[in-house]
Amino acid sequence: MRLNRRTALGLGTVATAGTVLGAAGTASAADTTKVSPTTPARAARRVAAVFTKHSVEAGGNWQAYVSVADPAGTPVVAVQADADRRIEAYSVNKIAVATAVLDKVDRGLLTLDQQVEVSAAIVVPGGDGIFSLDGAYPSLVTLGHVLANLLTVSDDTAVRLCGLVAPAAEINSILVAKGFPNTQVQPVANPNRFFLGTSTPRETHDLLRALVAGTLLSPASTAYLLGVLRAPVAFTDGIQRTMSSDERARIATKAGWYADARHEAGVIFDRSGAAVLTYALFADGQANPDDFGATHPAVQARAAMGPNFLAAVDRIAGVGKTFRITARRPSNGG
Repeated sequence: MRLNRRTALGLGTVATAGTVLGAAGTASAADTTKVSPTTPARAARRVAAVFTKHSVEAGGNWQAYVSVADPAGTPVVAVQADADRRIEAYSVNKIAVATAVLDKVDRGLLTLDQQVEVSAAIVVPGGDGIFSLDGAYPSLVTLGHVLANLLTVSDDTAVRLCGLVAPAAEINSILVAKGFPNTQVQPVANPNRFFLGTSTPRETHDLLRALVAGTLLSPASTAYLLGVLRAPVAFTDGIQRTMSSDERARIATKAGWYADARHEAGVIFDRSGAAVLTYALFADGQANPDDFGATHPAVQARAAMGPNFLAAVDRIAGVGKTFRITARRPSNGG
């Protein structure tokens, strides 16, 4: 395990709160009760204890970076476990791909209502998502439709459709210009196709923080991207699994699963809509690599972490811009 005992105890880290033990001190019994902490430092210690407990129980390798907002200054780091290891990010990097596409929208080079063609040749057979289920090609869809499917049902064909309007080399250059040199897609022979590539826990965390701070994209693109990531149709097997619909609405998240890896990264908002906790959780090497459902050990670990993370920051105020939390209501047609 890369998450060994020294990592679990925060030894040798420079985390403000440490993974469990750090500058803020050892987590106490009170930090693991159901009473929500009232300071960012205490919240960070609670988060650290929860992460350590469930990641160790799940086994395998964990690379992670988690912080709690502090209205008094910089975020308090709760977890940093191998945070600068460059690893395969898989579908978590679909956030980065969407960022590059929306950057082009912000610059007037693309529009969300422009159409792209879904041809039979571009469909990933048997891939995750809905485009492979259509069974009737070619069709035309808007770029907004592509991004919505990219980030909610994690559609694999949507990756290729993004490549039609943002080639791999351009995506990588946009991400480098925004300060994310390790968050890169992997080019292939066809310049309009790519594998989803790499990131580090720290860079994924920092990209999400830049997004909620409003420094990554325009206000319109920021609201659009967060709205999709907070949609109730998005991934709910992990952090959000055992939450109410109101609680889920406070979380923007994106998971990635491939081979033996099970990743998830996102943001928890306070009740006003300000970001209060940012997480990047990358895991691989656990048992049952062929299980892509809710019973995989790493997914179960994140499902246990989620409600505890939310409880840990429930009395902490978020920082920065607020993004209205709108409850989605089911429709009965008509």
